Amino acid sequence: MSVIRLVLLLATFRLVSMGGLAYGGVDVSTDVYRGLVSPQRVVILDSLRALSTQGGEKAVSALEALGAGLLRRGPDGDPWVLNQKTEKLTNLLSGEKVSLQDRKWNRPIINNRIRRVLTPSLATLRLLSENREVRLAAAKALNKRPLSSVIPTVKDAIAREQDKTVLTLLRLVLGQAQLNSDVRSERLAAITLIKNTGSLALKPRLEELLETNDEGDYWEKDLTVVRAARSALSSLERKEFAITQLGNLFYGLSLGSVLMLAALGLAVTFGLMGVINMAHGEMLMLGAYSTYFIQTLFSRHLPDLFEYYILAAIPFAFLATTFVGVVLEQTVIKHLYGRTLETLLATWGISLVLIQTVRVVFGAQNVEVANPSWLSGGVEVAHGLVLPFNRIAIMLFSALVITFVWFLMKRTSAGLVVRAVTQNRKIASCMGVDAPRVDMWTFAFGSGVAGLGGVALSQIGNVGPELGQAYIVDCFMVVVLGGVGEITGTVVGAFGLGVLNKFMEPLSGAVLGKIVVLIFIVLFIQKRPQGLFALKGRVRENHSA
Repeated sequence: MSVIRLVLLLATFRLVSMGGLAYGGVDVSTDVYRGLVSPQRVVILDSLRALSTQGGEKAVSALEALGAGLLRRGPDGDPWVLNQKTEKLTNLLSGEKVSLQDRKWNRPIINNRIRRVLTPSLATLRLLSENREVRLAAAKALNKRPLSSVIPTVKDAIAREQDKTVLTLLRLVLGQAQLNSDVRSERLAAITLIKNTGSLALKPRLEELLETNDEGDYWEKDLTVVRAARSALSSLERKEFAITQLGNLFYGLSLGSVLMLAALGLAVTFGLMGVINMAHGEMLMLGAYSTYFIQTLFSRHLPDLFEYYILAAIPFAFLATTFVGVVLEQTVIKHLYGRTLETLLATWGISLVLIQTVRVVFGAQNVEVANPSWLSGGVEVAHGLVLPFNRIAIMLFSALVITFVWFLMKRTSAGLVVRAVTQNRKIASCMGVDAPRVDMWTFAFGSGVAGLGGVALSQIGNVGPELGQAYIVDCFMVVVLGGVGEITGTVVGAFGLGVLNKFMEPLSGAVLGKIVVLIFIVLFIQKRPQGLFALKGRVRENHSA
């Protein structure tokens, strides 16, 4: 019994001599700093806990040196910090500097147990820094390993903190730390904090409180805590569901923007001209490869302007695919007007030729088109929901393109001529309209718009020879669903299919979801063959003929 009393007495003496000063609100004793280089790990742990509560700039330097392996114990037991560049050591207490070779130095042995205390202790000290980035890094470090011992410090930091990002992280730290507490009131306070902040990152911690054993009894014995956790978890699940649906809506609109860009050119060639162009997907592919070509050109010859290569790729892709459209129309398509089956077979053969040509020129492997820095990353609107900048840019780009096409078709003389030929070719010809020339430029314009779609697609995935094959069927579905010859129908059909696909995927999977959408379109066309927006009057009669 006397031995046990002696051990308890020595332990109490050590805690009083080291921790008493640390927790008493006065200067930290030199023994605490000497404890950092002690050969006994338990003494190092006590010093870490003391410094994390009552330290300062010197304490931060000491803990950083300990973590970096630069702290040494001198012959007198003082802590010395090694400067690896000059190979000199500085006494942490007196400031004395000596050479590394002057004396014999011992390095404190750091194990995982000490590191688990060192990281949050150092982070806690850094919360007092005036530098916002230092406080942010400290909050992130504490969020990974929150300890109940940091609760008072974190509460003080929350009361002082003005930055919203740091404040949010500190609240997460406080919530996790209080959940680890043995005090019932602190656990209830943590659950209330989690519920009020709506932090989905702490949802797994609430689920742990509701776990049961084999008999169905809760591991958490306090039923008040269980009921509070269940209520908070229900609140988080409702928020998570809302965020998931918001994410589905955004990605559905994003997919709809891509489908609209891909199908808009087809709406011109198929809808207005009645040409079933199976090579339309390859116009998308050529637009994407045009972007890759401009990227390569800028990286080699204009590296200082590389961030703006995408701005040069837009007109280049449009002009390149427009030129290809002119060549195809003049050599093949113009000889097949009114012969639907022959047009389908001919354009299908052209698509195979274009794919093989690209394989010969650029290779069969996919190529990567890099996002400019201003299109990289995203904005986090909620936990687990990040809106990528490249998809936001595609949505804005799609809006600009559809506005341009609508203005050209509805508010310009060129659009008037195209609509006149579409409605009644013979009457338009009798009034002096060069119908074959209008056909050529209409087909070329549709191909050019598809090239713009390829520019957008290059920013959200790899570019390969088979790129167009993945979108040709969806393009036809959009045009048929929206209404042949109606640009408004193309827009509505594209966004409708995009949103429907994204909401169906979580329920049935990507492949089955597409099958369900296809069946829906087939059934819809059976009831309404003209699509959502039908051509009326003579326009409809002309298309039927």
